[in-house]
Amino acid sequence: MSAPQVFSDIAAVLFDLDGTLIDSAPDLGAAADKMRTDRGLPSLPFSAYRPMAGAGARGMIGVAFGLTPQDTSFDALKEEFFCNYEACMTERTYAFDGVQELISALDIAGLHWGVVTNKSQRFTLPLTARMPLFATARTIVSGDSTAHAKPHPAPLLEAARQLGLSAGRCLYVGDDERDIVAGLAAGMPTVAAAYGYLGATNDTRSWNAHVTITAAKDLLKYLPMP
Repeated sequence: MSAPQVFSDIAAVLFDLDGTLIDSAPDLGAAADKMRTDRGLPSLPFSAYRPMAGAGARGMIGVAFGLTPQDTSFDALKEEFFCNYEACMTERTYAFDGVQELISALDIAGLHWGVVTNKSQRFTLPLTARMPLFATARTIVSGDSTAHAKPHPAPLLEAARQLGLSAGRCLYVGDDERDIVAGLAAGMPTVAAAYGYLGATNDTRSWNAHVTITAAKDLLKYLPMP
């Protein structure tokens, strides 16, 4: 028996970026590890960085140097990390399995799609410009595109505004609890992506998302496809 089309009135699908559409962990880890090797410290294995990829600079610097944003040297290290990341951010980054097929299916079905991420425009705009995956995205809202970032609903409401749609006709897909909190606050149906950076201790059932998927293409089962 086929899965029910639980989101029958959806006109657009909005996605978080890192951990939902793309795996940027290899480039994030490389940017942080370069900071270690530049200082004569031994390189750390990628497996050390990956679990903290969803935490951005805070997570990567924490792994590389054991520091937190409260440390006096953190801000300088963060800017160094950002510069390293800018230089390599599409070298190892790739779309998760099934994402390209998912986007192609949305395009064929005439469903608009876009990105709402907490990543700043400094990185979001050049990254999405360089990856062909995003050529048909109708909106890209970054963490600093509005006055508030997720879990505040403002970025999602801005994406809906740009698409000319009510929030209720936009579906939001994300791999972090803050994505679901933001989506629900915006009045959007939500999908938890359990294939990204989720660790073994994360239980998406507590997020109250409408649906949880374990592979990107599974989303198609819940959409009004032709």
